[in-house]
Amino acid sequence: MINPFDDTYFMKKALEEANAAFDKGEVPVGAVIVIKDRIIARAHNLTEQLNDVTAHAEMQAITSAANFLGGKYLENCTLYVTLEPCQMCAGALYWSQISKIVYAAKDVKRGFTAMGTTLHPKTKISGGLLEKEASELLKRFFIEKRNLN
Repeated sequence: MINPFDDTYFMKKALEEANAAFDKGEVPVGAVIVIKDRIIARAHNLTEQLNDVTAHAEMQAITSAANFLGGKYLENCTLYVTLEPCQMCAGALYWSQISKIVYAAKDVKRGFTAMGTTLHPKTKISGGLLEKEASELLKRFFIEKRNLN
């Protein structure tokens, strides 16, 4: 039997969150956290709305998932995020001991890879899923931002 709840399905849900951020004037990054094919956290960037530099999609999702699970560790969970996590988010993901991270677009300037940040040794990482869609949304956001200024 084919499982409709694959990585692409969940990344599309993260893209829905990124679009919600876009609509609010936030940098369009979205995230969902999944355990056993069930979304337990949905989030998008809220840095402008909350006036908080730590209000990245991943940080919001980590907090929400931990609250749902009733504990700080996200073992057996997968994070789907539309942009490679930054150094701050990678640090939080390290401490959460999340099992897997799937990201869409690579962040060549500020991503955890470019910054040399390490993740938990047990965390599996996969990148590039729906990269085109995520990248196009980010590019459109910054083009519109530049045109408004």
